[in-house]
Amino acid sequence: MIAPISGSPSSISGGNESFAAPAETQSGSDFLNELRGAVDQVNQLQSDASTKVSSMLSGNGQDIHSTMIAVQKADLAFELMVEMRNKIVSAYQEISRIPF
Repeated sequence: MIAPISGSPSSISGGNESFAAPAETQSGSDFLNELRGAVDQVNQLQSDASTKVSSMLSGNGQDIHSTMIAVQKADLAFELMVEMRNKIVSAYQEISRIPF
């Protein structure tokens, strides 16, 4: 499960300009950390599914139902990650077309 993003730009207080750059940097690193966390979670689901499949195939008492559920969870998480990547790339391309 992907954890919700905590904090918001409006919760940052301070009236002078010197706080603007660190807030943007912090926001950017928060976004990067969230993306890394999501990729790590997908990787963990893939690893769990692979372990369950190997366990089932070797006959270690792993039932097919929990194995298939783990494989489907990993597949759905991967598909979601790919769609998120596609949206991010699309947003970047849209922004890059804006004339300055």
